Amino acid sequence: MSVDGIGTGVAPPSLGRSRNMAAIRRSDTKPEVALRSALHRQGLRFRKDYPVRVEGRLIRPDIAFTRQRIAVFVDGCFWHSCPMHGRQPRKNTAYWGPKLDSNTARDRQQTALLEAAGWRVLRFWEHEPLETVADQIGQTVRGDVRDSPVGLSPDYGTPVSE
Repeated sequence: MSVDGIGTGVAPPSLGRSRNMAAIRRSDTKPEVALRSALHRQGLRFRKDYPVRVEGRLIRPDIAFTRQRIAVFVDGCFWHSCPMHGRQPRKNTAYWGPKLDSNTARDRQQTALLEAAGWRVLRFWEHEPLETVADQIGQTVRGDVRDSPVGLSPDYGTPVSE
């Protein structure tokens, strides 16, 4: 059994830092709430933090359109290692490096599992323009972009559209 729960054997950060980390929201972050509001203004209805069971795993997309089987994730730049804004902490790198790598690996695995189960997965970075993201999701939900490559780009997370 690992000390930190992610297999590195490295102690997690200090108690104060652990308290701060525990207080970080898993859902209802500011980018998620803003996106949900924008989608609601477009007349779209959805589920938030909807539990999807796939191959014995529980996956919770930030926003789910269950009828269309579309799962939307709004990834934070730090926690999901955004290539543009993500940065590696300078302190306790033995803990943070594997922690952030495992987050990215989990994102990829969850995307693959959902897609294999027939879901369309859309991932966006928290820094992407709100209206652009909301419009892209709205077009996908309404079927305006049937077979265009909306979703993950090869470098993960940057939406691709034609």
